[in-house]
Amino acid sequence: MSSKITIIGAGSVGATIAYKLSGEDIASEIVLIDINKEKVEGEVMDIKQGTCFRNPISIIAGDYKDAAGSDIVIITSGIARKPGQTRIELTQTNVNIIKEITPEIVKAAPDAIYIIVSNPVDVLTYVFTKISGLPENQIIGSGTVLDTARLRSGLSEHFHVAQKNIHAYVFGEHGDSSFVPWSSADIASMSLDDYYTAMSDKVGIEKLNKDAMVEYVHKSGGQVIAKKGATFYAVAVAVCELCNMVLAASDSIATVSSMMHGEYGIDDVCLSTLTLIGPNGVKGRVPARLTEEETEKLKASAKVLKDVIAQIEI
Repeated sequence: MSSKITIIGAGSVGATIAYKLSGEDIASEIVLIDINKEKVEGEVMDIKQGTCFRNPISIIAGDYKDAAGSDIVIITSGIARKPGQTRIELTQTNVNIIKEITPEIVKAAPDAIYIIVSNPVDVLTYVFTKISGLPENQIIGSGTVLDTARLRSGLSEHFHVAQKNIHAYVFGEHGDSSFVPWSSADIASMSLDDYYTAMSDKVGIEKLNKDAMVEYVHKSGGQVIAKKGATFYAVAVAVCELCNMVLAASDSIATVSSMMHGEYGIDDVCLSTLTLIGPNGVKGRVPARLTEEETEKLKASAKVLKDVIAQIEI
C-alpha cells in the first residue's frame, strides 16, 4: 500500500502510533511533527532502526511543509490535565493548540483525511471542523472507537468468546456521559441476554451486570493512567485501524466523532454514533435503532458537550 501519513505530536500517543504504523503495511511514508525537535528526532531514529526487517519505509522528523501530499493527517497534540486545573481550563488550552496547528497543516495538506485524537476529542473535532475550512467528510474524531474496544474487551472476558463475535458499541461523548446502547448489542446475532440463557450452562458464565460493564468502560482508562502514567497502546491500535478503514477499498462502520446535523434530534455538536467511513472519509451516519431511553442518553451526552463548548473561546 503506497500512502503517506503525517502525525502531529510526538508524545506517547503520537510516537506509539508512528511505531505501530512502521510495523504494518498501512503507509509507505510517515512524517512525525512536534514542537520539541530533539524529542521527535529521537523518536524517529528509534523507530527507523527497527524497520530493517520489513519492506522499505520512509520515516522522517519533519515540519508542516513535509506533510504535503499526505493521505491522512493524525493530530495528537495537547497537554494532560495538571493538578488543580479544571476541565474547562484544560479544554481551552488544547483548543488554543488546535487553533495554532490548524491553519499551518491545512495549508500544507488540504486534501488529506484528518483524524483528531487529542482530548477532549469531541470538542477539538468540533473546533477543527469550524475553523479548518475543510469539507466535513475529511474530518474524523477518534471518538468512542477506543471506548468500544474497551467494551468488547470486557464483554469478551465475561462471556469467554472472541471479540470478533461481539457487536456492541459505545455512543456519545468520549467521556463520562457516554453510554452503551444495549438494545443493539449482540453475540453472533443473539442478544446478550439470550446468549446468556442459551450458553450459561455450557461455558459457565454469569449474568452480565451491565451497569458494572459501563463503569469498566468509563474507568479503565483512568486505572491504566493511575498504574502506568498514561494510556497509549490501545489508542494507537484504534487509530491505526481507522487509518486502515480510510485507506481500504470498501467502507467500514465505526463509532467515530463527527458533526451532527439533526440525527436523533441532535445538531451542531460532534459526538460518536455508528458512522460509515472509507476512502473519502465520512460517508454518513448509520441510523441505529435506539430505544427512547437510549436516544435521551445520547441527547444528554450532546448537552454535556455543548455546555463545554459554550464556555470556551473558539
